[in-house]
Amino acid sequence: QVQLVASGGGFVQPGGSLRLSCAASGFTLEHFAIGWFRQAPGKERELVADITRDGTTNYATAAKGRFTISRDNGKNTVYLQMKSLEPEDTAVYYCNADFGVQDYWGQGTQVTVSS
Repeated sequence: QVQLVASGGGFVQPGGSLRLSCAASGFTLEHFAIGWFRQAPGKERELVADITRDGTTNYATAAKGRFTISRDNGKNTVYLQMKSLEPEDTAVYYCNADFGVQDYWGQGTQVTVSS
């Protein structure tokens, strides 16, 4: 059974850091493109960063220079390291596995950036 479990969210002050984890089961992460998305209240879900099968990474403009996506094949986990967080980064963050004909979503983890 394919499953993605996102964790690591929380409350942080502006300028702080968080590391999100997306642990996969039922499939091997490195064989698929994995993305981190986020959805803020009243807004559409948007791509934050993704990592392809060959390890190529891509970032949304808002994430460039502050966020880093990485993959630990041994732990079958993808991470999103977030630094210099801003209130605008407040959202529920979801990981996604793109199987081509179908994709799978984790349950989401809340990130709140506020003073």
